[in-house]
Amino acid sequence: MNRVQAGLFDFLEKAVSPFHSVKAGISLLEEKGFTPLSLSHTWSLTPGKSYYTRVFGSMLLAFRIGRKPRSHLHIATAHTDFPCLRIKPHAAIQTQQYGKLNVEVYGGMIRNTWLDRPLSLAGKIVLRSDDAYHPDVRYVDARRPLLTIPHLAIHMNPTVNEGEKLNPQKDMLPLFTLTDRDSSGDDRSVFLQFLADEFSLQAADILSYELTVYPTEPPCLLGRNNEFISASRLDNQTSVYACLMGLIHGTSTDGINLIALFDNEEVGSRSKQGAASLVCPQILQRIYTGLGYTESELWADMSGGYVFSLDAAHAYHPNYPDKIDPTNLPVLNGGPVLKIACSQTYAGDAEAIAIARSLCESQDIPCQFFLNRSDMRGGSTLGSLLSANMPMRTMDIGLPLLAMHSARETMGAADQEALQKLMTLFFSR
Repeated sequence: MNRVQAGLFDFLEKAVSPFHSVKAGISLLEEKGFTPLSLSHTWSLTPGKSYYTRVFGSMLLAFRIGRKPRSHLHIATAHTDFPCLRIKPHAAIQTQQYGKLNVEVYGGMIRNTWLDRPLSLAGKIVLRSDDAYHPDVRYVDARRPLLTIPHLAIHMNPTVNEGEKLNPQKDMLPLFTLTDRDSSGDDRSVFLQFLADEFSLQAADILSYELTVYPTEPPCLLGRNNEFISASRLDNQTSVYACLMGLIHGTSTDGINLIALFDNEEVGSRSKQGAASLVCPQILQRIYTGLGYTESELWADMSGGYVFSLDAAHAYHPNYPDKIDPTNLPVLNGGPVLKIACSQTYAGDAEAIAIARSLCESQDIPCQFFLNRSDMRGGSTLGSLLSANMPMRTMDIGLPLLAMHSARETMGAADQEALQKLMTLFFSR
């Protein structure tokens, strides 16, 4: 395992919820001297300094101001969230002596891949305080197997291998505990008391929570020559980590170099911390105002700026060769993928593609193309939403994955290094 892979593995194991992805990112930034800023305060900024701000807990924005701030504006984006299960309020459900948790599906997960796995919980718990408008927020991670969603045995479902349809309200409820009670019913205090005991809190003080269910198996190398990586949350923590590493290791001493790590991409990005919000242009406005520039100067710099929107891409699948465009077939270990769609579900134009390819060619970074088959509808990501509010030339790129949105995804072991090399170059010129 090389240094880049070891760093990615460490980040993946920490980034078990959007809040923890941001927390892990802040830790990396603070090690390199980035200064925190609060959205609730006015900003006084200095050229040559580096800053970050946390937005509603699950979005992170960080930037470095060069000696000549208006020489260029470079932005890289990614998203901190991933398809998963989220715990509902009043979560405890009892069936005979089995204690289950009531959950909802977040994003487009491949449901059956979450069954029969050890699962844990992470996120935030909000406690009462003396000021109702400023409750006490605690970020928590159980960091141990707590839950599982058991399959029905094949003896009771003999057609399971012909395909199964899982009802999220019935079939996806995790097994949590055994109780002493022998009758059906609900005990809503059971889960709150568990949270209090697990995280040294008072159950009576818990007002709300946002808790993510996540697989606990660690990342690993696999393949004959360790040429693959198998892990959870590759979509899109690979991009989050690449943005962070690019900004930290970039060597540009001029311009404004910025990363924006949004939440809620998997459910449409239309939230106060999502890419479709005005949070990024508003923060850019604050940066320019803090440096003494006008709004007109900001819009002028945007027109000549460039955005890399990072999100995972679909790789050619060896068992399903008919599911991808016949002439644009990205493969694992083939390098970053330029994602293209004339519908603009992926952002980009000919100039944006040329810029990305030129950067790759200048450092011998391999790159490849992804387009959807013309008879298949594809997905979308951050780039088009962001560029609609911030008119900047934008290119959607990402690492090729197999089993995207599975509980366990697969990538090429060399691809993270290629993407980080590209992002470091982006923040060096």
